[in-house]
Amino acid sequence: MKYGFLGAAAAVMMLSACSTTPDTGASGAGAGAATTTTKAAGPAAGTVAEFQQVVGDRVFFDYNEYNLSSEARATLQKQASWLTRYPTFSLTVEGHADERGTREYNLALGERRANAVREFLASQGVAANRVKTVTYGKERPTCTQSTESCWSQNRRGVSVPQ
Repeated sequence: MKYGFLGAAAAVMMLSACSTTPDTGASGAGAGAATTTTKAAGPAAGTVAEFQQVVGDRVFFDYNEYNLSSEARATLQKQASWLTRYPTFSLTVEGHADERGTREYNLALGERRANAVREFLASQGVAANRVKTVTYGKERPTCTQSTESCWSQNRRGVSVPQ
């Protein structure tokens, strides 16, 4: 008797787990067909979050350099395009350096890096009055370990939309 009840319960559960194919009708869409398009998750267009996550808000420099690499130029071209699309935004470009060198030297290097970014954006058609610069030298590191991989993260120019 006990096994008969368990067998019947198992049969009921198996049948309830089965599904039927919905009638597609003439349209070819099933009863459960989606009628709206789902937008991919991500930041909204024209937001600071889009600028940071999709466009890219920073470029990196080699040791003791302020020349823009081809990768940095590609990121800055995307920034210029975004700024053209959203003319109400302006930028503050922050120049940063790693911990090596004197405070004064790194402030000057950070300034040259920020200016290199500003000048490139201007060459791409971004009005000069929309881009200001500030240097932080080695005062605001993103990484604090004394290793090359860490220093390379600190040698940067960061574009902050406002």
